Amino acid sequence: MAFIDAGFSNHPDLSGRILAHVDASTAEIRIQPEVTHTTPASWHGQMTSVIAAGDGHNSGGVYCGLGSQSRLVLVKVSTPQLRVKEIDIIRGLNWLLGHHAQYGVQIVNISVGGDFVSDDPAHPLHTAVRDLVEQGVVVVIAAGNRTIDTLVPPASAPEAITVGGYSDENTFDRRHWHGYGNSYGTAYDGTAKPELVAPARWIASPILPDSNAEREIAWLAPLLRGYDGTALQRLLHEGREALHIAPDAEADTDLYTLLQDRIDYHKIINESYQHVDGTSVAAPIVASVIAQMLEVNPCLTPLEIKRILTETAQPLPHIAPARQGAGGVNAADAVAMAAAYLENQSMINEQSIEGAR
Repeated sequence: MAFIDAGFSNHPDLSGRILAHVDASTAEIRIQPEVTHTTPASWHGQMTSVIAAGDGHNSGGVYCGLGSQSRLVLVKVSTPQLRVKEIDIIRGLNWLLGHHAQYGVQIVNISVGGDFVSDDPAHPLHTAVRDLVEQGVVVVIAAGNRTIDTLVPPASAPEAITVGGYSDENTFDRRHWHGYGNSYGTAYDGTAKPELVAPARWIASPILPDSNAEREIAWLAPLLRGYDGTALQRLLHEGREALHIAPDAEADTDLYTLLQDRIDYHKIINESYQHVDGTSVAAPIVASVIAQMLEVNPCLTPLEIKRILTETAQPLPHIAPARQGAGGVNAADAVAMAAAYLENQSMINEQSIEGAR
């Protein structure tokens, strides 16, 4: 699996499976065996790659992606100013076009978007997606988080699998599931987008190591186990700088409110993980389902994978059809149908051989 994103980290949940880190942040593209430098932008790509392919090392296997055995190519496309512009995504995609076969890339996840709406089939992002799909690479793209009928490239590429989001409201009862509020619309050829939706709220994701957020969360996470007086006094004494607590603050109601607000802001699960939202996380969930589909049937084409995902998706009752496409991703049925495709093809091949005899 390849990920085109703002930046990445050598997170323990990916350990031993990063084939290459490609720094495409400038015209001088550098290929490295691992991430050599992290910035605040690294959080986003760490999030997408670990949600799809993390093995749960830091959680004892609890927060494990569906593609947890996948090998990874990480393509960084943020600029030195930590921005992601259309030209940077194009640079990363063009590198992948020239090197996907070398690394055996079968799936690429793109959770970043371009600058402007385009109905031009020759737009470089549309062209790059089309070329990748024609060469057998499945392209999964986040629809975006604007609740309007507007898509920007590359999400508007008809060949891509564009993914919107939903919230499961922390229940298995689909009657209570609601839309996340993703972008939607049509590709330049009239293809409805997104093709389907996936979970996009309260998804477990790792905290970026050696970041300001990690230093703050290190003090806040223990408070989830209870406001112990001794621990709170130690926090006041030693954790003021990390938490930006005023020197004259005391352990009073205002302080409790401040700490709870910071816990809520970071959506802390524990010292290592937090909850995250957005179609940026819905897309890698679909990419990880595709990894499982290819595990049981390596012969599937990108078109067959899209067909299986949409045929097995389950329409959600509280989301407008235009916003959800075929419905919520159904991992179990998609993988089962992928395996059935292989069995059917094997039977056809056997019959052809018998007929030839």
